[in-house]
Amino acid sequence: MVDWGKVANDISDWISDYAHRNSLETLVVGVSGGIDSAVTSTLSAMTGIRTIVVNMPIHQDEGQYDLSNLHIEWLVSKWGNVERSKIDLSNTYDELCSDLDSQKVTGLSLANSRARLRMTALFAVAGSNNGIVVGTGNKVEDFGIGFYTKYGDGGVDISPIADLYKSDVYAMGEELGVIREVLEAAPTDGLWNDGRTDEDQIGATYEEIEWAMKEATSPKRADLSERERKVLDIYQRLNKSNSHKMDPIPVFKLYPDE
Repeated sequence: MVDWGKVANDISDWISDYAHRNSLETLVVGVSGGIDSAVTSTLSAMTGIRTIVVNMPIHQDEGQYDLSNLHIEWLVSKWGNVERSKIDLSNTYDELCSDLDSQKVTGLSLANSRARLRMTALFAVAGSNNGIVVGTGNKVEDFGIGFYTKYGDGGVDISPIADLYKSDVYAMGEELGVIREVLEAAPTDGLWNDGRTDEDQIGATYEEIEWAMKEATSPKRADLSERERKVLDIYQRLNKSNSHKMDPIPVFKLYPDE
């Protein structure tokens, strides 16, 4: 049985140690209204280090935006080192879309541009406050199916929950007392105007993908159901197609022995 309170303290200490070793004064976390950013921002707040939590709507679904604010209010009420910031990037995004209009950019590329605009804003805040951007990706997204935007939400300085499965993140959220509205909200990347969920995009739940990730690494049985075979196929397809995000950037080696 995992002691999630101890793990939370260990991760918070790990964040704090990194910040102090590098003479950093500020932790910056983008808050989306989802469980991953809720847990990450809470772990950051627990360090006692100045923590700036940033809400960055881009034509955001009202429910997602409200969840972000509810979580931020909870954080501010519990930790005096937490500061809130709102950066509405809707106009910036609209200008980018207008400038790209002649390029026939796809809807998915524009959606990923939202994540990259948010990354740019977070690093601007961090760089102006002797800080770092704290990543919010979990193990399933970051190392399983690559469900994140390259140089968007994947562009961070440290990744404190990237070795936690999605179920682990929920368990830690329960232990930390994250508000019920966030714990019960359907996971979404917040990149679409229609509020589509992660499950809508992936074609499977995180619980299913987590199972497939473990099954692909260490198969436990051959008599899979039709649904299990489909989920395993989804996992393997996304793992392969998104490997360019998860693998180190290829470098041509002029000096292969160095």
